[in-house]
Formats: sequence, structure tokens, C-alpha cells
Amino acid sequence: MIVTQARTIEATAHPLAGSNACRPHAGIAFYRLLTGRDPAEADIRDDADFDRHVLASILAAAVMDGGPIAERAGLSEQAFNDLIAGHFPAAMVRAFVWTPKPASEVDDETTMVRDLLLTQRSTDGDVGRWLAAMVARRAMEPNHLWEDLGLRERAELSRLLMRHFAPLASRNTKNMRWKRFFYRMLCEDDGFVMCTTPVCTQCNDFELCFGEESGESRMAERRREFLRGSGHHVDGVR
Repeated sequence: MIVTQARTIEATAHPLAGSNACRPHAGIAFYRLLTGRDPAEADIRDDADFDRHVLASILAAAVMDGGPIAERAGLSEQAFNDLIAGHFPAAMVRAFVWTPKPASEVDDETTMVRDLLLTQRSTDGDVGRWLAAMVARRAMEPNHLWEDLGLRERAELSRLLMRHFAPLASRNTKNMRWKRFFYRMLCEDDGFVMCTTPVCTQCNDFELCFGEESGESRMAERRREFLRGSGHHVDGVR
């Protein structure tokens, strides 16, 4: 049963029979497979439900990017399997553990961000450890971090970091963009500074550090584009 389901999920995780147009919807379909509902319907009032939403969102974003889900999410296959078994057992999703594969190489930059998060954890257990690796890996993607984590808005990312990495997150008193903030903390730990000006408002990189990060989530935006391309009505547009 696990083998059959895993083969089905690997097909979903890739560009769906080679069609890039289907990939955006695959992320939402995968989130629904894990949680039984669409991302927009997630109830995150409870911390445990919030954690499940975050984990499902990151995995769904990894699916949208194509390629091996575990690697795109920053996890080993064993960690991926443990995460699914512990938080989404009904989904019956597993990585291809019966196929021997070399350990994925983690680049130095990802390792530095992961280790920064690990040393600043405020919760015990596997979730914080997994999230340190997942956030670090997704931080290597080009968009706003909350988007590349598949979250619905930046506030969810702030909640995630304050919940699981509070000692670090609480130092972001100026509401700096989280990617830039991570690198600023890494530079300060090494004795470097990111900007030569004494006041942030005078820095040429001000917009990169503090610019607007609001907008539509990746999954919502891509689904809207997918529906428009399929000829469905989207906000009054065919």
C-alpha cells in the first residue's frame, strides 16, 4: 500500500506528466492530501494546528517547485517519512526509502542558516528541528521567505519564528525582512556589518531590508493563474 501511494505522490510532486501548467495546482492538491482541506481554509488558532499548517505548506511549496519533495523541503528522506507518519498519517505518503540514494549535499549557506536557527530554538521535539532545516533550505529560493514556505502571509512566518525560534526572532525589533535578518545575525556573529551607515534609513539597501512584503500567497496566485489559463472565471476574468 505504501509503495503504491508513494509512486502516486512522486508523480504529483513532479510537474505532473511533464506539464508545467499543472504544477501550481499540485501544491494545493498535496496540501489537501495532507490536511483534508485547502490552505485558505486552515484553522490555525491552536498551536498544534498551526504547526501542521506550516509543515503542510512547506511541503506543498516544495511540490510546486518540482523535483524530490524531501530535498526541496530541506529534509532527509527519513526525516520526511517521520514527519508524515507523525503529523499526517492518514495521507499514507512516504519517500522512496527502498531505493538507495547518496545523502544529499547541503550547501554551506543553508547549513549556516539552519545552525543559526537550531541554536535559537524555543521549543523541544522534532518539529523545531525539522523547521530549522526546512526554513534554511527554503530561504535559498528567490522570493520572500513566507512565499517560498508556502504560507498565506508574512504574519504566519513571524508567528512560526516567534513560536519555535523566539530568542532569535525577538531580536528583529525593526521588522527587518526575515532573510536579511538571518544574514545580519550571521554577519554579526562573525564580527561583520551589513551596512556601513550608522542608521538603517540612510542605507542604500533599505528597501531590500525593510521593503513591503505583503501580497498574495504563491499557492493562491498560481492557482488563480492556472484557473485563468484553463478558461475558468477568476475574479470576473475569463
